[in-house]
Amino acid sequence: MNERHTPIDGKPSNSNLSSKPSNNKLSNNKPKVIGIGDNGRDSLLPLYLDWITQSEVLVGGERQLQFFPEYPGEKVVVKGGLSELAARLKSEAEQGRRTVVLASGDPLFYGIGGYLSSKLEVEVYPNLSSIQLAFARMGESWQDAELISVHGRNIKGLAQRIDGKRKVALLTDDHNNPVAIAAYLLSFGMEEYEVFVAENLDGSEEHTGWFGLQDLAAMEAADFSSLNVVILKHKADAASTLPDWPLGIDDELFAQRKPDKGLITKKEIRVLSLAQLGLRPNSIVWDIGTCTGSVAIEAARIARQGEVYAIEKNEGDLQNCLENMHRFRADITAVQGRAPQGLEAFPDPNAVFIGGSGGEMKELLHICCSRLQPGGRIVLNAATIENLYEANRTFAEEGFATNITLAQISRSKPILDMTRFEGLNPIYIITAQHKKPENSTAGEKETKAGE
Repeated sequence: MNERHTPIDGKPSNSNLSSKPSNNKLSNNKPKVIGIGDNGRDSLLPLYLDWITQSEVLVGGERQLQFFPEYPGEKVVVKGGLSELAARLKSEAEQGRRTVVLASGDPLFYGIGGYLSSKLEVEVYPNLSSIQLAFARMGESWQDAELISVHGRNIKGLAQRIDGKRKVALLTDDHNNPVAIAAYLLSFGMEEYEVFVAENLDGSEEHTGWFGLQDLAAMEAADFSSLNVVILKHKADAASTLPDWPLGIDDELFAQRKPDKGLITKKEIRVLSLAQLGLRPNSIVWDIGTCTGSVAIEAARIARQGEVYAIEKNEGDLQNCLENMHRFRADITAVQGRAPQGLEAFPDPNAVFIGGSGGEMKELLHICCSRLQPGGRIVLNAATIENLYEANRTFAEEGFATNITLAQISRSKPILDMTRFEGLNPIYIITAQHKKPENSTAGEKETKAGE
């Protein structure tokens, strides 16, 4: 039995959804978004070809429209400006003009279908996506693959997103091409991958092949068609060679300043501070006074779909941070500067970690508090009661509530055939958040009282 479920308000949960027409006529004025393959008309069902023939307006990229040279109606080339396209399609529907939009593969997989269906009522008819075809050519299942688009996007952060993933499918572009991707992976030591490149899938010039990262990075971008998909797959022996970095990476594994190796947020303090930051997968994080980058790197491995920005005043420490960034596969943005100068280039954060204020505590906290997104947190590590006092007072002036933890950590040390404990410097972990309005607290109490 085919049932249509309707919410209790009597309206469908998505007013843009519609059932598929039962005949081959353009039964309504809703634009039809039809996926098309690289083999053009041959990739379309006869029903879809009938709809195109019956339409009055055919919309698509230049490549898609070239598959229909004798189309009698009006052709509209899509050249960016999706908001303008949505407005045009809405206008055509209101005028009763039958419109078909051609889109590559599955229009709802990193295509224009998702945007258009959110702006107006359309009917979407997908074709095979390039990812489906690529895995079919490999003879591999793809339900367990990580699907990522770097098409028209910055590749920044890809390392931590895919680290440990056995299969990764990448939609590419002219800049983020197979050669550039291979060089990027090698810079983070991700040699556990082999690469399958699929070009012009289902087209007359289709090519597919396997490559090693080193060989691929030595090639030229021009060796590949601009229409390609990259699939990364772990080598057979990858499981035995993959590094294992759980939360709380040992201090000794980080490159540090020599001979003074103490300038790092110790593992135990780092883990407690990260917990207080309340990071989510897509958090935007600042690490101020990053030094070795230990907090920024572990934050990036938690907020894998987010962004991490680190600033450090000392050039030598920054170089250590950059080395650690590649060692631990955390593609963060790390810059040299004396905060708060330089923070204006960073996007507004969800979480801020301050490991050192450089004597600019009041101004620094003012800027961090003013830029922090709603619901965000600031975590500051202070080693002295003077810095604790100044930070707590400044947060209060900014209208922030604070929670303070004094961490007094001791580590075991062997002595002869016995064990003793050696204490680390005590650290105040100060967590600050926007204060909740008093009326919201009162409202919560009233609600609980009425339950």
